[in-house]
Amino acid sequence: MVEVVEIRVSYRYVKEHSWVIQGITGFLSAYFMEKPGFTLKRHFEELETGMHVWLCDIPPKMKVPTLLRRLKDDIPPCQYKQLETGPSARPQFLIDSLEQDSTAS
Repeated sequence: MVEVVEIRVSYRYVKEHSWVIQGITGFLSAYFMEKPGFTLKRHFEELETGMHVWLCDIPPKMKVPTLLRRLKDDIPPCQYKQLETGPSARPQFLIDSLEQDSTAS
């Protein structure tokens, strides 16, 4: 069964590195060639938060953190984390700027 996940990018990270929107979209658009069952469904900007959101179908047993580690090689330094959501909400992963005093994922 395919699962839908959200990959989100914070407003501050986009503001610091405006070109990452095209970079992430290109990476995700090409990733399906490598991973059967992965599909980029939609990309949009949330007007309320300024976040960019990509909705992706992922196949069973696919690990989104593995995809994000690969993506980190193609974009400026960042950290990512899985956001807490309700049991019926789709999983959300946030890419954000590095915090000065934190350790990145």
